[in-house]
Amino acid sequence: MEGTGFLTELSRLSLRRGSRNDSPWTLFDRGQPNGCAVTIKSLANRKVRLAFGSALIVLFIVGAFSYRCIVVSSENTAWIAHTHEVLANLGGLQFTIKSIESSSRGFVLTGDESHFQSYRASLASTMRREGSIRSATVDNPAQQRELSILEALIADRIRSAEVVIGLRRAQGLQAAAQEMRSGPGERISDAVYAQIGVIRDEELRLLVRRNADAKWQLDETKTVLVFGTILGLLITAAAGWSVHRDNSRRELAEKALREGEEQYRMLLAEVRDYAILMLDPQGRIVTWNAGAHRIKGYSAEESIGQSFSRCFTPEDVARGWPAEVLRITAATGRHEEQGMRVRKDGSQFLASVTFTALRNLAGMLRGFTEVTHDLSEAKDSEAKYRGLMEAAPDAMVVVNQGGDIVLLNVQAEKQFGYRRDELLGQKVKNIIPEGFAERLIADDARSAAEALAQQIGTGIELSGRRKDGSKFPLELMLSPLESSEGTLVTAAIRDISVRKAAEQHLAQMESRYRGLLEAAPDAMVVVNQGGDIVLLNVQAEKQFGYRRDELLGQKVKNIIPEGFAERLIADDARSAAEALAQQIGTGIELSGRRKDGSKFPLELMLSPLESSEGTLVTAAIRDISVRKAAEADLLQNVQDLNRSNQELEQFANIASHDLQEPLRMVVSYTQLLSRRYKGKLDADADEFIAYAVDGASRMQRLIQDLVAYSRVGSKAGNLRHISSEDALRQALQNLRGVIQDSGALVTHEPLPAVMADEIQLIQLFQNLVGNAIKYQNPGIPRVQISAIRNGGKKWTFSVQDNGLGIEPKYFERIFGMFQRLHKREEFAGTGIGLAICKKIVERHGGRISVESQLGEGATFRFALAEGENNS
Repeated sequence: MEGTGFLTELSRLSLRRGSRNDSPWTLFDRGQPNGCAVTIKSLANRKVRLAFGSALIVLFIVGAFSYRCIVVSSENTAWIAHTHEVLANLGGLQFTIKSIESSSRGFVLTGDESHFQSYRASLASTMRREGSIRSATVDNPAQQRELSILEALIADRIRSAEVVIGLRRAQGLQAAAQEMRSGPGERISDAVYAQIGVIRDEELRLLVRRNADAKWQLDETKTVLVFGTILGLLITAAAGWSVHRDNSRRELAEKALREGEEQYRMLLAEVRDYAILMLDPQGRIVTWNAGAHRIKGYSAEESIGQSFSRCFTPEDVARGWPAEVLRITAATGRHEEQGMRVRKDGSQFLASVTFTALRNLAGMLRGFTEVTHDLSEAKDSEAKYRGLMEAAPDAMVVVNQGGDIVLLNVQAEKQFGYRRDELLGQKVKNIIPEGFAERLIADDARSAAEALAQQIGTGIELSGRRKDGSKFPLELMLSPLESSEGTLVTAAIRDISVRKAAEQHLAQMESRYRGLLEAAPDAMVVVNQGGDIVLLNVQAEKQFGYRRDELLGQKVKNIIPEGFAERLIADDARSAAEALAQQIGTGIELSGRRKDGSKFPLELMLSPLESSEGTLVTAAIRDISVRKAAEADLLQNVQDLNRSNQELEQFANIASHDLQEPLRMVVSYTQLLSRRYKGKLDADADEFIAYAVDGASRMQRLIQDLVAYSRVGSKAGNLRHISSEDALRQALQNLRGVIQDSGALVTHEPLPAVMADEIQLIQLFQNLVGNAIKYQNPGIPRVQISAIRNGGKKWTFSVQDNGLGIEPKYFERIFGMFQRLHKREEFAGTGIGLAICKKIVERHGGRISVESQLGEGATFRFALAEGENNS
């Protein structure tokens, strides 16, 4: 009969709530004895004392170990500082040695006494540096031995410099210059620098070892502190939880008992599908719920105290059926029937009614319960239920307790690929092989409804099988359905293939994102729009000196006080994402603050990260302390270089006028002599004149190249947007005679606009193309010029030839001053051309290199910045 399971449960609960008092609602007293509470309190006190003592022991052990670690760490720090002091003195010593060399050369070349005074000051500084290094390494016998060798070499170098200075004073520039070229000075200098490198390498080795010892000690200290803190917290938390649990048990039990009775009252009062009445032994109505009001039409005030027979038909009342129902129920304990009942308005309806007798513990009759269900509504509901099933967007399957499918909708046909008649009456395990049918089987201790209780109302993920045998993931939502056949189960089935694929993809992406975050070389911090840190990596912990748990959830302004957090706040006219738009993808220089309060310069790179919480901001944070220091040093070096360039330019101007003017006269007159008297004098005279012409011409070319070399850099700062293709055309125009004489084939690809000094770029192309034509095998010289983008805003230029080629061992040498790989009789030149190229490229912020094999040509490459308007 429909509603049987619900009525059975209601009767069982009603009997359990019977008592020795007259009211059928009174519950039994289930209070807890006071002795139990005392026992719980005593046990809690013992646990608190034990936890407190254990925490103190752990704290003492951690404190003692931390003190030892601090002492050892202080010693390591002192040794590291000592090593840095030695390295600084070595650097200073190398600088003073170079100052001795440069000031002695300056005095020899110019005879200026200011250079000699600089030389004497450098000698004094060298002596002080030697003393400092010897004092600092007194604890290291090996370094003391190496230092003795270094002191002897420095003494030799000073003696060599003194000899050159003495020659300059006594015999003049030529004797001193000859001594500088042929003397041992350069060889001794190389030995000095090599010995300084030996001592520096040993100090660096000691520094690496001492840093490793300090790091190991710090890691050990952190491990002990973290472990001790966690252990103490766990002990305290365990004791607190145990005491709280013991104290809460009784309160929860008493509260649950009180709430259970109240909920039962409310449940019966609010049930609207069933009329639930409590009757006294004579059949008078004691309680009247909302369902009784809806089904029968009477209010509670109209019904309580009246006989329950008022809802029977007049025919049943006339034949005494209400009294007979009470007699049968009292005798059997339970009576069910279907029959006609009468509403307040006189209309009749078909009802299913269940009566249950209520007795106390002594077995005396206390009253009855009556549960009435309007079957006419059930018929209408069945039609509506079928309509709702067919309209549902998910597959709907109704299954009985035997696991047989008794009802399904069109979505189920589509989802599983069966016709309706192929599924009705079949086992549900044919389409859901595992998990569903097992939930419909009750064990010995549970009813079928109880077996489903753990799953009803929750989504269950299982696997479905279609008619063609293919499987797919699905999600079930189960709900009970009371019927005349017992409790059925309605299953809403949703294909979650797309969701599973999305979840898998999301999990993979999250795993990759976290892996990338931890693998990043920079500190990575993810911040929400409120400025709270929600994620960070290990580099962020190291950079700011915090543990991860100390930063998560904290404000980003705690570590980046100014500038960052303000970029996460939108003004009245912009959203938070728009407020970030000007900064996303660009480096932002701000100041960071470590846990110890120290500040350091940093560079931020911001990028948006869409999430379920809204737009987050991922910040890549780089400590630029070293770069800032290098920039400061570079600025100072640039200033020094500018001063040197000014002096060099003054020299170039003097050399250009004072040397080239008389030399031009010598060249002109010797060429005139050669033209006018060639063949008119004897053969020796012709040969001598030819020697003079050649020597004067070579001297003129040498001075021109020296002046060109000295001027590189003085004007390279004037960079502007120019066409490198136009610069190449001008260089080829300057070389047109050489190209025509050699028959060379010079080709080039379209070349980009760059930021450069046009005159120096023309000089660079002219030197490289001229060399490519000069150093050739027999045959037609071929030269190809091209450029490719080298990431960012850089262009890499290539000048490729088919000439003689260069052995790899000479790659660095050829860019030095006066470096020649061939005899002058074979190829004319001064040995300065590639040195000029190297200096031009370096003044433009680039680097020149060569790739070649002997006999297979050579390719020279250099990089220039992209022009501002280049697309």
